[in-house]
Amino acid sequence: MSAKNSTALLGKLRQLMKNKQYVNEPIHAYLVPSGDAHQSEYVADCDTRRGYLSGFNGSAGSAIVTTAHAMMWTDSRYFLQAEQQMDQNWTLMKHGLPNTPSQEEWLVKTLPEGSRVGVDPFLLSHEQWKQIQKHLKIAGQTLVAVNQNLVDIVSGDERPLPPNAPVQVLDMKYAGESWEDKVINIRKQMKEKMAEYLVVTALDEVAWLFNLRGSDIEYNPVFFSYAVIGTDSVHLFIDESKVTDAIKRHLRADKTSSENGDGSQNMSVEIHPYQSIQSFLAAIYGKSDIGPRTWISSKSSYALINIIPKGRRIIQSSPIALAKAIKNEVEIQGMRNAHIKDAVALCEFFAWLEKEVPKGHVTEISAADKAEEFRSQQEEYVSLSFATISSIGPNGAIIHYKPSEETNLTLNCNEVYLCDSGAQFKDGTTDVTRTMHFGTPTQYEKEAYTRMVKGHIGLSMAVFPNGTKGYQLDSFARQYLWEVGLDYGHGTGHGVGSFLNVHEGPCSISYRATGTDVAIQANMIFSDEPGFYEDGSFGVRLENLVVVTKADTKHNFKDRGFLTFEPITLVPVQLKMLEPTLLNEKEITWLNNYHSVCRDVIGKALQEQGRKDALQWLMKETEPLG
Repeated sequence: MSAKNSTALLGKLRQLMKNKQYVNEPIHAYLVPSGDAHQSEYVADCDTRRGYLSGFNGSAGSAIVTTAHAMMWTDSRYFLQAEQQMDQNWTLMKHGLPNTPSQEEWLVKTLPEGSRVGVDPFLLSHEQWKQIQKHLKIAGQTLVAVNQNLVDIVSGDERPLPPNAPVQVLDMKYAGESWEDKVINIRKQMKEKMAEYLVVTALDEVAWLFNLRGSDIEYNPVFFSYAVIGTDSVHLFIDESKVTDAIKRHLRADKTSSENGDGSQNMSVEIHPYQSIQSFLAAIYGKSDIGPRTWISSKSSYALINIIPKGRRIIQSSPIALAKAIKNEVEIQGMRNAHIKDAVALCEFFAWLEKEVPKGHVTEISAADKAEEFRSQQEEYVSLSFATISSIGPNGAIIHYKPSEETNLTLNCNEVYLCDSGAQFKDGTTDVTRTMHFGTPTQYEKEAYTRMVKGHIGLSMAVFPNGTKGYQLDSFARQYLWEVGLDYGHGTGHGVGSFLNVHEGPCSISYRATGTDVAIQANMIFSDEPGFYEDGSFGVRLENLVVVTKADTKHNFKDRGFLTFEPITLVPVQLKMLEPTLLNEKEITWLNNYHSVCRDVIGKALQEQGRKDALQWLMKETEPLG
């Protein structure tokens, strides 16, 4: 990867930081977060401000620019990538390492008392704003809202236009629950909180709520929008060019919520222009601090929350986040179906690689393209669910590596190949990682891989009581790496949407505990993906998606009930990479049983689709371990 020359861009930005046309008084530092106005993890091209300014385009990172410094914070997934993509103007701050200060700590230490720190108030969540503001205030510094985004002014005509593709209705055979029933359930929670309005700002929450899907952000079937649910009204804020007649018909309620006994009025959705959300919220209160209580997530932008008078805010996690994470029966079956199709495509892909890699003409990019080609042949395929991580040898150690023309290596029989890929089908979202070797792995590679697989199995087999949170399970996946002084720097599992974002809250499995952790519940879907990465040499990772199910235990301590995980990804684990002497009997049994299910379910699908080469490969790769 070549570094972007950022000298001219930083010079323009620093000029704007003291231009009275855009700031009332000069600002001494400018924050450039990575998200958009909805605090999305992945953003549309028009919102890639941090990447445009610095060249670093990983999904996580935040920049601070002062007159003398350009600082970039990111986590361990992106250390190598950021170092390669940023030029000498930038200093990489390795978030999560003991000696790395937070952004606010660095600002307090670096800037003199009286300094003004500017930021677009739509790009910081309320909780982020409060945290930074608190630290700055103690040091006599001020966090100020800069309402015109300075990076947008720097980019000018180079900034892409916002996307405007039409929105699509998600059929009930995929959604499993009508949007009207979802609103009824949410209003019940609003009543418990004594809230008269709920403001919905996360894009996947709006899409899930109304059973709609879009394409405004690559790989994420969402669309730019806000929603407001009132006790007797429902409002959608969206660019009206995206709203077809079919959408309008869909959003006319088939029934009133009063028929369900809660006394509310008709729920047909009122459609408003996307940009009118601010004026709509402001009109609820006028110039008065008296008015209805409004529920809004702390992850919503400071700009929106600040419109609501302090005494009228209920700043808590959105009820939609948890409702969306607990899948209904239709969604779970859809996810299972999607993973069968995905496994068929991946069996074809790996069988093809096994034949073609020794010929010396397959590259990281052509391999990724071939995997997408096989997936696109499956029914109800929509798109990839993220950019395919197709990496050989040292590139495999870059955790979120995306091959480019500059970095594109040829696959070979001497190095480890890591492929992390997924798809969006109308009935579900997939995310699968497999590590392969097309020759003979070294003993060190086999040991690292086997210890990682042991951790994957350990988490997959875990039995735990209701009320358990993700951080309490994380060490199940790390213990065998820890035994020999190895580890990995990313989380172990993330939630996955149902034909929605491949990364979904509010739960995760990570070594980091947060104050907003939510207990794992039945019918949630997570990834199970431990790994290990040897910088400059190789990377290994094994990722299945798993559904949380009730565990059948001999006892039931204090009637708590117990849970476990069931894999819904059904793709063979390469046995060649394993060191069998490191596996115990229980782990071997798990692998054999898992491969037996792969044979039964995916083998049948391959037979039905007449994919003989892939079937032959599947049978070879699922031979029982002795």
